[in-house]
Order: sequence, then structure tokens, then C-alpha cells
Amino acid sequence: MNSSATQGLGLAHYWAQGDAISHAVAYLLLAMSIVSWFYILSKAWSSWRIRRSAGSLEKFWLAPTLTDAIATIKQTDSEYVFTPLAAQSVEAANIKPQANSLNANTDPGELITRTLRQEINRVSSRLESGLTLLASVGSTAPFVGLFGTVWGIYHALIAVSASGTVQIDKVAGPVGEALIMTALGLAVAIPAVLAYNAFTRVNRITLAELDAFAHDLHAYLTTGARVGK
Repeated sequence: MNSSATQGLGLAHYWAQGDAISHAVAYLLLAMSIVSWFYILSKAWSSWRIRRSAGSLEKFWLAPTLTDAIATIKQTDSEYVFTPLAAQSVEAANIKPQANSLNANTDPGELITRTLRQEINRVSSRLESGLTLLASVGSTAPFVGLFGTVWGIYHALIAVSASGTVQIDKVAGPVGEALIMTALGLAVAIPAVLAYNAFTRVNRITLAELDAFAHDLHAYLTTGARVGK
């Protein structure tokens, strides 16, 4: 019998012998796994689309007009990450100050800067959604599994003690089955931790590109020339 079949039988026996707390721990690990994999797959798809659209940023500056440039980047920006930065900053640059309003004495450059900062914060909030959950699953799932193991070993020792005979084969089986919960906790935690690190790196690269794009937009809208070009 192979190891996977043995593990499956051990898990089935552990489940049959377990109480409400053991079952609750297993259900909790299952729920954590489902939720984390949902975010892993959805954010992986979103991150791939973002990285694909980032390659077209240079096409923005090759367009003849700002309207054409925004339309060009919008075609590839399927996650709507870079387009709002350009559209909102252009709109801010075209705002006409009205008398007796809060914007009456606002410098146009400051208004553009504020708009760009707000859009970057909005995108940053979107990029970070789900990361807290992945970090929480990655840090708590091993301890949830360990709790299930400790609880299973405790009940196994109680059962052995009640039988009046202590034999190694009577202890090794239940203890080995209880250790499965620790393995399940690690199986839930490891993908969540790896995904968290990967998405954090993608977000850092994307935010750096957004910051550079915002800097170029601000320079162009205030001076009429792109920085360094």
C-alpha cells in the first residue's frame, strides 16, 4: 500500500475517532485552504493582467495627443490600474478655478499632485486587498493544525490509559494519525506564505511604475515636457 493510501486511511480513522473539536479544527483548516486558494488564483490572474498592461506604458508617450494616449493605454489596461492616473490628472489640469471656492487659490500643480496621490493610494488599496488574509492564514494555519494534533494525542493517551495496557503499537497508531493535522496545517500555510511573498513583490514593482508614471505625468502637465525626455 502506498503512502498516500496509508495517509488517507489514517485520516479517515482519525476522523472517525475524533470528537467535535477535532472535526471543528479540520473544518477550519478546510475553510482557510478554500479561501486562501480563491485569493491566490484570483490575484494571480489579476497580477498577470497588470504586468501585461505595464509593458504598454511607453506607448502612452508615443500618442499624438493626451486623448489618444489615454485611449491607447485603456485598451491594454484591463485591470484599470494606469488609466485612472492619466485620466484624472488631465481632468485636474483642466479644472478652472472658481471665485469664492476652495480651489480659487489652489496652485494647478498642487491640484495635479493631490489628484495623482489620491489615485495611487486607491490603486495601492486595491493591490493590497487579500494580502492580509493570506498573511493571517500563513501564520495561523500551522498552529491550528498543531492544536488538532495535540488534541488528538491527548485523546489517544486517554484511551490507552483507560484500556489499562500500554503498548507501543497502541500508542503509535493514534499519535501518527493525530500528526496528520500538523501536516494539513503546513499544507494550508505554505501556499499562502509563498503567494503572499510573490504578490508583495508584484505590488512593489507595480507601485514603483505607478510612481514613475505619475512623476512623468506631473512634469508633462505642468511644464509640457516629460522628465528625462
